[in-house]
Amino acid sequence: MRWLDHRWPPREPVELVAEGLDAVRIGRGEPRWTLIVDPIDGTRGLMYDKRPAWVLSGLAPHGGSLRDIAVAVMTELPTTKQWASDQLSAVRGRGLVVNRTDVRSSSVAPVVLRPSTATTVEHGWASFSRFFPAGKVVLAAFEETVWSELHVGRPLASLSIFDDQYLSTAGQYYELLAGHDRLLGDLRPLAFAALGIDDALACHPYDCCTALLLEEAGAVVTDPWGAPLDAPLDTTSAVAWVACANLELARRVRPAIDLALDRHFPGQRPSL
Repeated sequence: MRWLDHRWPPREPVELVAEGLDAVRIGRGEPRWTLIVDPIDGTRGLMYDKRPAWVLSGLAPHGGSLRDIAVAVMTELPTTKQWASDQLSAVRGRGLVVNRTDVRSSSVAPVVLRPSTATTVEHGWASFSRFFPAGKVVLAAFEETVWSELHVGRPLASLSIFDDQYLSTAGQYYELLAGHDRLLGDLRPLAFAALGIDDALACHPYDCCTALLLEEAGAVVTDPWGAPLDAPLDTTSAVAWVACANLELARRVRPAIDLALDRHFPGQRPSL
């Protein structure tokens, strides 16, 4: 916060939104911008030195929402045996920029990340988040329905679709951006609503404030029903999302996802 206070241009007043903080205003006059931040996304994985965590930030005009984010940055917090840390950034309409820092020498070099061009999920990585016991059964049943509808006439046992539960929304986004994963989604809010669970861990706007990076790289990220991903820039709203590596894959899986949504989460589809 002190760093931001000293570095932020005073003529561009901003309201800072972050978990555990009251709304903080920086600069002179009424805010022109909202900056939503997640200081560490993926804390548990980094704590146990299992996987990297990420620092996230998204900047939108003040009073805007997740859909209005115009600048996004995510910076990798590497595990102890990693020699490299990636930083991904985007300004809306200008594409994805990726730089890799050698943490041993602090040297920085550009790298290219590209989402997969595969138009099927078979023989690739694809999954929906079910990190915790709550909702795991209904989420797994939803996922089975999606795979079955995508491969009608084939038994599930014959399908090679690999699952990777990366306990970090930014980490999941990175796996899509790097071309590792093809389809990912987080429908925990829908599962909790179906089960009548009020107090459970879910994705929030600060977790997915870097969705702009996916869009700028040519991937597709939406709400569960295929509408643009949107949410208030706050620390409490639960966010559900689906992301595909490319537009053709998104179009191919949409009917199966729609059928599975209606079957497992009836009555939750937003009215037009």
